[in-house]
Amino acid sequence: MKRVLSLVVLLAISVSICAAQGKVTKETVPGITNLARLETTVACAGAITPDSVAEIKKMGFVSVVNLRLASEQGANIDAEAAAAKAAGIKFIHIPFSNTSPEAGAVDTFLKAIVESGTQPAFIHCGGGNRAAAMWFIKRVMVDKWENDRAMEEATQLGFTSAALKTFAANYIQTHK
Repeated sequence: MKRVLSLVVLLAISVSICAAQGKVTKETVPGITNLARLETTVACAGAITPDSVAEIKKMGFVSVVNLRLASEQGANIDAEAAAAKAAGIKFIHIPFSNTSPEAGAVDTFLKAIVESGTQPAFIHCGGGNRAAAMWFIKRVMVDKWENDRAMEEATQLGFTSAALKTFAANYIQTHK
């Protein structure tokens, strides 16, 4: 009887852990590149157009976190900020380089993402990789997820860069 009860408890815990890790869905929205959405909590995407910000608001997001450098081709930070203001959505710009990522950008992101009124958040960069990297770090550092579980989710969101994975692992190790 104790074995059966133990198995039932173990199964219940396993189901609750799986349920807590939401389902990532891929969507196609005009003006948004590589959109991967984690239920209603977050979306990670690549480049967006200022015209797509109103659609992001309609999707239920209350903030847009732009990780692109102003110097990136096609990045129009000012136009996106103006579109966010017009749509009544919070706009946060945190420049984060994929070739020379800096811990300071992660620190700023972690402070911003936990701020009241920031979630659900639409996080984007040029291709979606940096956005998923930031979400991975957030899951480990803030939500206290195990690295493997957070990596599985981040991979579904578009985290593929080996260099950013190394950076993220080093950040997590040095900021515990």
